[in-house]
Amino acid sequence: MRKFLVVLDDSRECLNAMRFAAMRASHTGGGVAVLSIIPPDEFNHWIGVGEVMREEARERIHAHYEVFAKWMRDKQHVEPELIIREGEALNEIIAQVQEDSEIGVLVLGAGTDKKGPGPLVSQLSRSSGSLPIPITIVPGDLSKEKLEAIT
Repeated sequence: MRKFLVVLDDSRECLNAMRFAAMRASHTGGGVAVLSIIPPDEFNHWIGVGEVMREEARERIHAHYEVFAKWMRDKQHVEPELIIREGEALNEIIAQVQEDSEIGVLVLGAGTDKKGPGPLVSQLSRSSGSLPIPITIVPGDLSKEKLEAIT
């Protein structure tokens, strides 16, 4: 089974990337792997405080993930898997792609504000020639109806 890898973060464009990945997986018999990355700089405190913060970050990720996972299960009949990694986003995405041979497509959401598509889209676009899988970039302002039509 081929999986669509999608990054779960706090960005608005993440929603359309999740929708696209789930719809494509549903229509193609694939799966969805949801990757959330905890940045290392969040834990540069005393060891005890860092551990508490790490656990709180994991709890926030699980709560956020469950919202998307429920929609994927109920509406798209797709059972997603959650992957949590710690480190720099670009490195962790590439590592996950290299470690999981079932991942067939990386799905990213592009921002719509004046700052550009977002740091992940910009960084991964530069690295796309050396990735072993294609990247699908989903515009952040596509309507749900338009997403349904193109998936």
